[in-house]
Amino acid sequence: MANVFKNLFDKKSKGIGLEITPERVNLVQLAKQGQGYKLAKYCTVDIPEGIFEEGKIVDSPALAELIQELMAENKIKTRKVATGVPMRESVIRIIPIPAALNDLELRDMVLNHEAGLYLPYPREEVDLDYQKLGYFQDEDGIEKVQVLLVATRREVTDTYLETCSQAGLQIDVLEINSFALIRTIREQLRQFSSNEAAVLIDIEFDNTEIAIIVDGVPQFSRTVPIGTYQLQNSLSRAMNLPASRNPEILQGMTIPVTALDSLSTAGAAVNPGITALTRVLGELTDELRRSINFYLNQSDELEIVQLLLAGPGGGLAQLDEFFTQRLSVPTMQIDPISALSLDLEQEIPAIKRPGLGTVLGLGLRGV
Repeated sequence: MANVFKNLFDKKSKGIGLEITPERVNLVQLAKQGQGYKLAKYCTVDIPEGIFEEGKIVDSPALAELIQELMAENKIKTRKVATGVPMRESVIRIIPIPAALNDLELRDMVLNHEAGLYLPYPREEVDLDYQKLGYFQDEDGIEKVQVLLVATRREVTDTYLETCSQAGLQIDVLEINSFALIRTIREQLRQFSSNEAAVLIDIEFDNTEIAIIVDGVPQFSRTVPIGTYQLQNSLSRAMNLPASRNPEILQGMTIPVTALDSLSTAGAAVNPGITALTRVLGELTDELRRSINFYLNQSDELEIVQLLLAGPGGGLAQLDEFFTQRLSVPTMQIDPISALSLDLEQEIPAIKRPGLGTVLGLGLRGV
């Protein structure tokens, strides 16, 4: 196992949270303040096309230069960072291991024997880490321990290490983005019992990451190729506007809760952009329903009780009501500012708050 993933689950960062997404770099530094936190630093910069594509960094020197400029402009001198890789570049599995094994035997069993059974690529090509969860008895009455296994291809982790090194930074912690997001909302997740699951819907730039969470741990994960870019392109085409990576036009829309065919029947004029936008959101709804049904079909006595919207697309006006109506599950847009009792020097609009969940979770590693 490479040092980059050593102690992934409990190691503290001494620096800042750095989130690299397909369309922007986000950076935060948090400070402890009473029972909550203060946002000491928050800055962001757009990433031009051609630097980050299909979930991967493809131009490390250009990205490193962009990060350097962002830090210099904001007078950030800290060199250690906590950062994350996309969930779609990772494998997350919960595996049962005999509880009788000691720690060394467990480590050998997980990393050198069991891991290979769950990886879609050769064991020597990945970085791995694991954490013990709860104990249980299997159907034969044998006591076992559930182990959370996390793996990322080494070529992916090496790219993040290389990029940060070129920017003059040292990665203190490298984890999966979804884990950082879960850390931000952990208090919200604690309200659910062991028989209740929450679905985290992280609508990013070019994909949506779906994680079904029980007891604060992702039990099922899936990436769907629908994000804000697809939503915005559909909207722009319908309104005869040029394609753009700028989310401003999308963020100005209000998602209709009433079905469009009902509006047409009532004689109301229907905006073609809204029609196109709703069509793509309908496709995303179908994918969410498939993911939920697939998981429930394999899980006894479990109930989906909450959908949580996150990411740059998670704050769209009335999107929570849209999913609540179509999936018949209460849906809410996360507010990481409130979840962390975060003290701000400047106000952050509600529509942008769900998109800060991951970078704030990374920033928590430093306080």
